[in-house]
Amino acid sequence: MASKKDSQSSVPTQPVPEKRGYEFCGPYGAFAITFGLPVLLFGFTFLCNDVSGCPAPTLLHLSTLTLERLKEEVGWPEGGVRALYDTEVFLWVLSYYLLQLVLYVVLPGQVVEGTELACGGRLRYKFNAFLTDMLILSALAVGTYVDGADFVVWTFLWDNYPQVITANLIVCWSIAIFVYVNSFSVPAPGQPNPELRQLAPGGHSGNVLYDFFIGRELNPRVRLPIPFVSEASRTIDIKVWCEMRPGLLGWIIMNLSNIARQYRTYGYVTDSIIISTAFQAFYVLDGIYMEPALLTTMDVIMDGFGYMLSFGDMAWVPLMYNLQTRYLAMFPYELGLQGIALVLTPTAVGYLIFRGANNQKNRFRRDPNDPRVKHIEYIQTAHGSRLMTSGWWGYARHINYLGDWLMSWSYSLPTGISGFAILEKINASTGEVEKQAVQTPETRGWAIIFTYFFLIYFGVLLLHRERRDEEKCKKKYGKDWERYTSLVRSRIIPGVY
Repeated sequence: MASKKDSQSSVPTQPVPEKRGYEFCGPYGAFAITFGLPVLLFGFTFLCNDVSGCPAPTLLHLSTLTLERLKEEVGWPEGGVRALYDTEVFLWVLSYYLLQLVLYVVLPGQVVEGTELACGGRLRYKFNAFLTDMLILSALAVGTYVDGADFVVWTFLWDNYPQVITANLIVCWSIAIFVYVNSFSVPAPGQPNPELRQLAPGGHSGNVLYDFFIGRELNPRVRLPIPFVSEASRTIDIKVWCEMRPGLLGWIIMNLSNIARQYRTYGYVTDSIIISTAFQAFYVLDGIYMEPALLTTMDVIMDGFGYMLSFGDMAWVPLMYNLQTRYLAMFPYELGLQGIALVLTPTAVGYLIFRGANNQKNRFRRDPNDPRVKHIEYIQTAHGSRLMTSGWWGYARHINYLGDWLMSWSYSLPTGISGFAILEKINASTGEVEKQAVQTPETRGWAIIFTYFFLIYFGVLLLHRERRDEEKCKKKYGKDWERYTSLVRSRIIPGVY
């Protein structure tokens, strides 16, 4: 029988947390992103609209711009800022999050161990997001079959879009505040740490705003007091749950709502909105299907969970990434066969690179003797890790980012050289005034800032993430990283960058 002393010694002890310098320009960048990006969300929603056009006409004639005229053109609510919040909308959005939570608990799932933590041991994760999303999407399909484009979910999301943004912002702020406050209960260095909690390397600078933004705790978790379910089912890893569940499926749902809006308005659905939605849905469902691969990403291994990820997962992804289909819902652009071919080519190449590289990395990290990766050459580091120098990862150190970015072209390319105005005309048979979305020479190309924003933003994001990854790896592996980079010289684009 083990002694009490032996039992206590088996409990992991909290090490001294690693510290890093500021990222995102420190507290100033944290302030700008925390308060600036929500404004950008609302700005894009109103400035590209079905009231006056995309962009709003006065933006093309700044000499005539007045606040009152701009409010009229963008459909600013009569109640002003207060009208951006609606309790009923908030409760419905909250019910969506609760549905996701309930399905996570009650549905069966795969239980997987994560990578080894600095404090010792490995956390266990339950994965069933794909099954959850299939059930929700099936329910939406049934509703659409019964009610068509007038299905209440689709009309609700379009008619209350600004209020839906506000509701999601409230949710992400609430979660970010909770994990920040709760992070101060992480055991101090040298103390027993049976729950394997630890601070993120860059999240405990001492600056309140920055730490709140970047995330203090690496893997914040909650255990729900639910009887008759397994430990894995009642344990919610907040970072992984938020990253793979409500926001990603919400992205698909917003796109489907936009398709329904186009059909209600025009009586048909264009090839452009179908293609943009299909590729975005494929990207999301492919990632969710491969959910356990998330455990080997830098987001899970190195980054804390704070406002940055909370906002990104639950507000930015579903409500900014659907801009392309939202635009197409208002302006039904047709691609034709040549346009479809133009969209398909970079997408196919991107997916081949992205999925091939990520699968190779995930398999190699879990079992280097897997027959599919045992031929891979590598460098054995003093840290204990193996850095691949052949296969996909022999072409570039972050080759997956190239594939990720190429796939994103299929989201924006279907919008063409975007821009339109809403013109009024009198129906000769009824005498009523009708509105029509028309691309004029004056508006052509000016909506690119909206419809191609994701493409540009995502490219910048990947470049920034690559720089962050390089800095972390250089610090982690030291001379081994220098040896590795001398063999794999390209960062993202083989032979170019």
